[in-house]
Amino acid sequence: MDADVIVIGAGTSGMMAAISAAKHGAKTILIEKNKKVGKKLLLTGGGRCNVTNNREPEDIIKHIPGNGKFLYSAFSQFNNYDIMTFFEEQGVHLKEEDHGRMFPVTDRSKTIVNALWETIQQLPIQVFTGTTVKKILAEEKNIQGVILDTNERLLAPCVIISTGGKTYPQTGSTGDGYRFAKKLGHTVTPLFATESPLLSSEDFIQEKRLQGLALQDVALSVLQPATGKKAVTHNMDLLFTHFGLSGPAALRCSAHVQHLLDSHPQVTMELDALPKQTVSQTNQQLLQLQQEQGKKSVKNGWRHVLPERYLLFLLEQADIKEDMPLQTLSHQMIEQFSRLVHQFQFTVYKTWPIERSFVTGGGISLKEITPQSMESKLVQGLFFTGEVLDINGYTGGFNITAAFVTGYVAGKHASDIASYYHF
Repeated sequence: MDADVIVIGAGTSGMMAAISAAKHGAKTILIEKNKKVGKKLLLTGGGRCNVTNNREPEDIIKHIPGNGKFLYSAFSQFNNYDIMTFFEEQGVHLKEEDHGRMFPVTDRSKTIVNALWETIQQLPIQVFTGTTVKKILAEEKNIQGVILDTNERLLAPCVIISTGGKTYPQTGSTGDGYRFAKKLGHTVTPLFATESPLLSSEDFIQEKRLQGLALQDVALSVLQPATGKKAVTHNMDLLFTHFGLSGPAALRCSAHVQHLLDSHPQVTMELDALPKQTVSQTNQQLLQLQQEQGKKSVKNGWRHVLPERYLLFLLEQADIKEDMPLQTLSHQMIEQFSRLVHQFQFTVYKTWPIERSFVTGGGISLKEITPQSMESKLVQGLFFTGEVLDINGYTGGFNITAAFVTGYVAGKHASDIASYYHF
């Protein structure tokens, strides 16, 4: 036998799976089809690597809307605090930013990849890079090993599939894990783009009126097509682009938008630029400014209410000239503008395709996976981790946390199973 555990894919969950398996006593092989490990991990967090989130584990699971509850057992074995401890013990100091996001103090993803790689090199892990797995070997629902693209056979009683989803295929995430799983009898639920930028054909988007404008701590809502009621709302930052919307608020809304677009040609969104106050409070604020600075132009008198570029845009939408004296505005005009600040609506017609999105929704059906171990219920010795599973979370360190957690748990339990073969 060549090894106890074979891990396919040296991304976030795969490297952690190999480390966990080896630390628990397994002779481990890690196979990566790229020439270097952690290719997609280098891109995360804008190249800074949002490595986890500093919230209570229960709250982390709430931020994984795609089957996060499946992870309760795994989190009881290894959680976000354990991830932080792991990196601190490797000499990687982390810092906390807004919304609990944790980054290396170096602000470089390479720091995280290097820490994982250095740990791998210190453990009994044999690494094959630039190597593709052609087939997983199984006999009578028991794992036997793998066949490489060179037709070489590597034998082991446990195989962990950590091949990622279908986002960023240039990093190697081309859906290999789904193909392996189907051949071994597993179900793959429909795949869809999530944590994806939103596309809009509104005139102000097509004319690039707001391109590059970032708004902080706004509330972006998806409205129900039938009722106009808010289906979901996210309070985060928002970025206007040349094609539509991006930034955390848009990305978090995207999965819901995607589901509605399956049955509707477009979806209406609503933007509240000042979610910490009501329409009435904004109206009173603007009336007060009118009383105090009535001789000033609207642009100058209200310039501290909103970022200037967005203020001027909304004034135009309300048909209010920016150089009008504040004192010439009627109460009705101010009230209508106040509503626009909190209830600006527009439509989106598409999300980016799955290949250009941040996270793959859907994946290996969790009905066929044991939550305590990440082992297949169908094939003994077969494990799945990370994005290949039907689990998806919001941006902000939640997906990478799920990847590290499932990787650790799969590695630990694969090592335990492999140890039976030593007797």
